[in-house]
Amino acid sequence: MTKHIITTQNGSPYENALAERMNGIIKSEFIPRRLYRNHDEARKAIDNIVMAYNNQRPHVRLNYLTPEIAYTTEGTLPKRWEKYKRSIEPIET
Repeated sequence: MTKHIITTQNGSPYENALAERMNGIIKSEFIPRRLYRNHDEARKAIDNIVMAYNNQRPHVRLNYLTPEIAYTTEGTLPKRWEKYKRSIEPIET
């Protein structure tokens, strides 16, 4: 059985948004609106969904590559996102 655990590398709460984004894409684009007869059927469907996500769906932020191709590509991929600065606004009392 294949296990799929979605986590962030550093455990930073700011990176959790990336994991949540991926979960949202998987749920909205790949998971059909249906009930599965049992866990085994659901697990097989999820395995197929994760394979499609990683091997068939190009991602803008990966320079239009699939995650599998981006992972195995040597060198640096051009970044297509900005690093956001965390700002804390003072609370007015």
